[in-house]
Amino acid sequence: MGALWLQAAGGSPFELLVPMGAIFLIIYFLLIRPQARRQKDHEKMLAALGRGDRVVTAGGLHGVVTGVEKDVLTLEVAVLKGERVRVKVDRARVERRLEVAEKGEKSDDKEAS
Repeated sequence: MGALWLQAAGGSPFELLVPMGAIFLIIYFLLIRPQARRQKDHEKMLAALGRGDRVVTAGGLHGVVTGVEKDVLTLEVAVLKGERVRVKVDRARVERRLEVAEKGEKSDDKEAS
């Protein structure tokens, strides 16, 4: 009965591997590879953060980096009545960098595309 099914289906079970391989390649090049590149770029940006950089956290908090530790950044988010409001944020929660401190230029942020 199994041999009849293979003959009716059109051949060997190895012929099914070609379309499955093509589907895997399409998924890899459309989904997996671009996501890995975005993650690599994000990790590179996080490693390059320094004092004076303007950043946005994953929660939408805007601030200027005033302190840098291994995994924690101190952000200045406001100045109220002459006192500076600072918060500590996990480095991994920084979503993007708006401005680089030294140059004051906008960074070429490709995460929006």
